[in-house]
Amino acid sequence: MTLYINACPREESRTARLARAYLARISDVTELNIYDQPLVPLNRERLAHRESLIAGGKWHDPMFDYAHQFADADDIIIAAPYWDLGFPAQLKTYIENIYVTGIVSAYNDHGQSCGLCRARSLTYITTAGGAYDPRFSFDYLTAMAKEYFGIRETRLIYAECLDICGNDPEAILQSAINQIERSDDR
Repeated sequence: MTLYINACPREESRTARLARAYLARISDVTELNIYDQPLVPLNRERLAHRESLIAGGKWHDPMFDYAHQFADADDIIIAAPYWDLGFPAQLKTYIENIYVTGIVSAYNDHGQSCGLCRARSLTYITTAGGAYDPRFSFDYLTAMAKEYFGIRETRLIYAECLDICGNDPEAILQSAINQIERSDDR
């Protein structure tokens, strides 16, 4: 199963459009629109509750449902617009909620993180109004995937410079979609 994490708050989102073009090539997809989920940041109370569940070995508490879903996916696709030099805060909240040591990662005898996720790949799809670095937060997600989740392959699909005066955003987006359609990825 491919887990599609939809972090696009608007249905008409250009990022969502790019993601739909990529997803059209995949048959077994489970979509998780994180804006439709009751995700909240880990405040003191929620963090203490999570720690008590872990200490008690209560790995199947509903608090860990997102972490289990993420860890069990064969492939992961994240679509998020590039806003204010990063991805939307709701995606960071989702990451906080899935990052559960004992479900998505563990530590070996040398204190090194070992990923427990079964996914072969993580694909990050984004769009941006300008041209930005460091690669639309992709480097952050790649570090998480490879170093902590055990996901070896990451890829970035993007369309940029969509809001620069004189550019044709529709042509830029269509060019990115055409690249997806010609690609052997997936």
